[in-house]
Amino acid sequence: MNIIVVMLDSLRQDHVSCYGWKGCPVKTPNLDALAAEAVLLDNVYPEGLPTIPVRTDLLTGQSSLTNRSWQPLMPTDVSGATIFRREKYLTALVADTYHLFKPNMNFHEGFEIFHWIRGQEYDAVHAGPLKHLRLEDHVNERIPKEWHRLVLAALRNLDGRSAPEDYPCWKTMQIALETCADARAAKRPLFLWVDTFEPHEPWCPPAKFDIYGDPAYSGAKIILPPGGPAEEWGAEPEFRRIRSLYAGEAAYTDHCVGHLLNGLRQLGYFEDSFIVVLSDHGHPLCDHGKFLKGPDRMYNELLKVPFIVRLPGGAKGGRRAKGLGRFPDVMPTLLDFAGLAGNAACMAGRSLRPVIEGTGISPNAATVSGYFPSVDRAVRDERYSYVMRPAGQSDELYDLQADPREHENLIGKAPQVAQRLQSQVGTVYLSARAKPRGVQGSMEVAHTPVV
Repeated sequence: MNIIVVMLDSLRQDHVSCYGWKGCPVKTPNLDALAAEAVLLDNVYPEGLPTIPVRTDLLTGQSSLTNRSWQPLMPTDVSGATIFRREKYLTALVADTYHLFKPNMNFHEGFEIFHWIRGQEYDAVHAGPLKHLRLEDHVNERIPKEWHRLVLAALRNLDGRSAPEDYPCWKTMQIALETCADARAAKRPLFLWVDTFEPHEPWCPPAKFDIYGDPAYSGAKIILPPGGPAEEWGAEPEFRRIRSLYAGEAAYTDHCVGHLLNGLRQLGYFEDSFIVVLSDHGHPLCDHGKFLKGPDRMYNELLKVPFIVRLPGGAKGGRRAKGLGRFPDVMPTLLDFAGLAGNAACMAGRSLRPVIEGTGISPNAATVSGYFPSVDRAVRDERYSYVMRPAGQSDELYDLQADPREHENLIGKAPQVAQRLQSQVGTVYLSARAKPRGVQGSMEVAHTPVV
């Protein structure tokens, strides 16, 4: 069996239309078509955040949340790619997620072949003045001047792009297809990890997909909003335009994934492959007052991600599964379906095969998400989310079924639910806490170049 993983960066579950979220602003026909012949999982959550810890958890089957943050794969880490290679798979990584291939990051460990596609976000590829874009069109007078250098770095990579095929995401999918064709010619089973940074900011989709905004809007096209309270630097018309740009990026990402999926079908991979499409996390769009990711944004817009599993031949297609999953569970699941489950015995995660096939329950009573070493944590089961806050702040509890946008804090009404969730993950994941506190009671920017 071939194993193919397609990682999309920062795609919110509520921007994938097959999930049926009320008010979903975008259509994703290619992901929807895949979901129709796949198993759609609702509750598979990242554990250690953001980009690099997530991939550490996914690739190793271990948990980074209690002991490591943004750092390379270590020489002592055993990645799933290494295991599959030992088992005679052709292991291949195709990525435009530039954080993976910065010096010494080592995320290509275990991959027999790997391709890096350059030019995402602040990837240091271009220098000099802009030729087609202007910095002043992409900031306003309230955005701090120190933020301008980041916007300029992003604009340099975007300058001159116009057609959908000009962007790294499309190129990533095309090279992934060429890799799949090579594996077929070599007659070897394939473990392929496709990793694109789309729809991560900066949000500047090709014109064909920039169709979700108000045509009458004439303000700045803010492709990279600052963090912090949004009212300090912007207003609602700008926020709506930013959200429309993100929707366009989601639609463009779906378009590129469709190119990959169509090619996989033509090459015959739909008949003999286990295919997973997921995102590492979502992205706050001022849902709770802020844009960008951060330890204090432990809500659905950050934590709810698409997780679509297509079994060989479309078996079990059309199922929807509510069982809980953790990202450290992903590699044990891949190994299990490949017939290599014994290799996962040393991992922190557990196979989600019973959840995917509908033959059993999840190995998890609850999940926990957060940033190391922040004390903010979100502990979840299939219904509730308990958000643990630092001293001096109120904890939060939300009924995810009745209140999926997480507006009504129930911590004062149902503290026993929060206490139950807390007890199911223990104090290793959490700062030691006697009881939930009632109502009285960023990472990537630090790794950007100097411009």
